[in-house]
Amino acid sequence: MVFDSPLYIEDVEQTAGLNLEWDKLTGKTFLISGATGLIGSFLVDVLIFRRKEYGQDIKIFALGRKTGAARERFGSYLGDEGFSFFEHDINEALGDFPGRFEFVFHLASATHPLAYSSDPVGTITANIIGLNNLLDFARHHGTERFMFASSVEVYGRNRGDTNRFSEEYCGDIDISTARAGYPEAKRCGETLCQSYRQQYGVDCVIPRLPRTYGPTMRMDDSKALSQFIRKGLAGENIILKSEGRQLFSYIYVADAVSALLTLLLRAESGKPYNIADAQSDITLKELAGIVAGYSGCEVVFELPDENERRGYSAAMRAVMDASRLKSLGWRARYSISEGVTRTMDILSGRG
Repeated sequence: MVFDSPLYIEDVEQTAGLNLEWDKLTGKTFLISGATGLIGSFLVDVLIFRRKEYGQDIKIFALGRKTGAARERFGSYLGDEGFSFFEHDINEALGDFPGRFEFVFHLASATHPLAYSSDPVGTITANIIGLNNLLDFARHHGTERFMFASSVEVYGRNRGDTNRFSEEYCGDIDISTARAGYPEAKRCGETLCQSYRQQYGVDCVIPRLPRTYGPTMRMDDSKALSQFIRKGLAGENIILKSEGRQLFSYIYVADAVSALLTLLLRAESGKPYNIADAQSDITLKELAGIVAGYSGCEVVFELPDENERRGYSAAMRAVMDASRLKSLGWRARYSISEGVTRTMDILSGRG
């Protein structure tokens, strides 16, 4: 099982042992949407580890759309009084949960191309209506800090006037496509956070995540790297549906969560922060080569079908400047090569 892997457990232990101001979390309650997803599930594991191994009084309320998925993922936690799972569609108001929820993380969103093209409306509503529901919940439940997981996609296409996106950059997005629902919803979501901060005093922090990967990825994830990894683990050739010249920032899930925790404890209210590391900036062709090298397969080229093409990004260069985050003391642990190898070791049972 993936989550019993020594390498995965090591990732959780290392993240839970970071040199952070953990004492600020004692006695606090987390509400986490998208808790069974790529990032949310790793975050839950880290917080439970703090609770069990460090004896820290932390409570976690996990939200998700499917109880069955939660039982499968968090079965060993369900008897812990510090963990609760609630099946809930965040596009519906949460109702009145008793007590305070000091930290709210909105991590629920479609994050892969097939979802953008097959359910553009759901992609938008989770990031706007769902976000509004959580922000409204936060302002009525004593929330000390709200975190909205935004994306490198808010920068759109590089206009050719910068090598790396700083947090102030504003690129070009073609709003006439269904795929635009994701970046535009993230942009609107960020503005909604700023509006709640100004009008109601909700303390919001906005991490902008790059393409994130790791052993907690869903098996139906249609992102290029996820498809590469699935093909490689199956011993099949890696299919590249372009020339592979696109240069993007990536981040391993443990490094992404370490960044979120750093921002939770150290970020300046209202500011967006890029999460990225130069060691994980890579072209798609080079990325396919890493997976193929691990698996002993070949990289082959294949044209995408119409549905796939609708979900693909038109960006050719989307790398991020993470100076602001690094000024808070955060550093990535893994390069892209190390992270991909680690992911495949864990998923294959080698680690």
